[in-house]
Amino acid sequence: MPKATARHILVESEQKCQELKKKIEEGADFGAVAQEHSKCPSGRNGGDLGEFSQGQMVPEFDRVVFSEELNKVHGPVKTQFGYHLLEITSRHD
Repeated sequence: MPKATARHILVESEQKCQELKKKIEEGADFGAVAQEHSKCPSGRNGGDLGEFSQGQMVPEFDRVVFSEELNKVHGPVKTQFGYHLLEITSRHD
Protein backbone atom coordinates (compact mmCIF):
# COMPACT_ATOMS: atom_id res chain seq x y z
CA MET A 1 0.00 0.00 0.00
CA PRO A 2 1.39 3.45 -0.91
CA LYS A 3 2.65 5.59 1.96
CA ALA A 4 3.65 9.23 2.15
CA THR A 5 4.96 11.88 4.50
CA ALA A 6 3.66 15.42 4.30
CA ARG A 7 3.28 18.73 6.07
CA HIS A 8 0.19 20.87 5.99
CA ILE A 9 -1.28 24.16 7.13
CA LEU A 10 -4.99 24.30 7.97
CA VAL A 11 -6.87 27.61 7.94
CA GLU A 12 -10.53 28.64 7.83
CA SER A 13 -10.69 30.55 4.54
CA GLU A 14 -9.50 30.11 0.99
CA GLN A 15 -8.27 33.72 0.98
CA LYS A 16 -6.05 33.12 4.05
CA CYS A 17 -4.74 29.96 2.39
CA GLN A 18 -3.80 31.92 -0.76
CA GLU A 19 -2.08 34.62 1.33
CA LEU A 20 0.03 32.05 3.20
CA LYS A 21 0.91 30.21 -0.02
CA LYS A 22 2.17 33.49 -1.49
CA LYS A 23 4.32 34.12 1.62
CA ILE A 24 5.87 30.66 1.34
CA GLU A 25 6.49 31.06 -2.40
CA GLU A 26 8.22 34.36 -1.60
CA GLY A 27 10.61 32.57 0.76
CA ALA A 28 8.85 32.19 4.12
CA ASP A 29 9.58 28.87 5.87
CA PHE A 30 6.67 26.40 5.60
CA GLY A 31 7.21 25.10 9.14
CA ALA A 32 7.30 28.57 10.66
CA VAL A 33 4.12 29.59 8.81
CA ALA A 34 2.43 26.38 10.03
CA GLN A 35 3.44 27.08 13.64
CA GLU A 36 2.06 30.60 13.45
CA HIS A 37 -1.15 30.07 11.46
CA SER A 38 -2.29 26.42 11.30
CA LYS A 39 -5.49 25.49 13.15
CA CYS A 40 -4.36 21.85 13.27
CA PRO A 41 -2.46 20.55 16.34
CA SER A 42 0.29 19.47 13.89
CA GLY A 43 1.08 23.17 13.47
CA ARG A 44 3.17 22.97 16.65
CA ASN A 45 5.47 20.59 14.76
CA GLY A 46 5.66 22.75 11.65
CA GLY A 47 2.64 21.01 10.15
CA ASP A 48 4.38 17.61 10.06
CA LEU A 49 1.87 14.76 9.70
CA GLY A 50 4.45 11.98 9.81
CA GLU A 51 3.98 8.90 7.63
CA PHE A 52 0.52 7.71 6.63
CA SER A 53 -1.01 5.23 4.20
CA GLN A 54 -3.31 5.96 1.30
CA GLY A 55 -6.86 5.94 2.66
CA GLN A 56 -5.98 7.21 6.15
CA MET A 57 -6.70 10.84 5.30
CA VAL A 58 -9.83 12.39 3.79
CA PRO A 59 -10.21 11.74 0.01
CA GLU A 60 -9.44 15.35 -1.02
CA PHE A 61 -6.15 15.13 0.87
CA ASP A 62 -5.24 11.70 -0.53
CA ARG A 63 -5.87 12.86 -4.10
CA VAL A 64 -3.17 15.52 -3.79
CA VAL A 65 -0.70 13.62 -1.61
CA PHE A 66 -0.64 10.49 -3.76
CA SER A 67 -0.60 12.12 -7.20
CA GLU A 68 1.05 15.56 -7.12
CA GLU A 69 4.68 16.68 -7.24
CA LEU A 70 6.92 16.24 -4.18
CA ASN A 71 8.46 19.16 -2.26
CA LYS A 72 6.09 21.73 -3.74
CA VAL A 73 3.30 23.63 -1.98
CA HIS A 74 -0.15 22.54 -3.19
CA GLY A 75 -3.48 24.12 -2.41
CA PRO A 76 -5.77 25.50 -1.33
CA VAL A 77 -7.31 22.05 -0.85
CA LYS A 78 -10.82 22.23 0.63
CA THR A 79 -11.93 19.54 3.10
CA GLN A 80 -14.57 19.32 5.81
CA PHE A 81 -11.97 20.81 8.19
CA GLY A 82 -11.20 23.96 6.19
CA TYR A 83 -8.55 24.88 3.62
CA HIS A 84 -5.14 23.24 3.50
CA LEU A 85 -1.76 23.95 2.01
CA LEU A 86 0.08 20.66 1.50
CA GLU A 87 3.73 19.84 0.98
CA ILE A 88 4.43 16.18 0.15
CA THR A 89 7.87 15.34 1.52
CA SER A 90 8.10 11.67 0.45
CA ARG A 91 6.08 8.90 -1.15
CA HIS A 92 6.73 5.18 -1.64
CA ASP A 93 4.92 1.89 -2.26
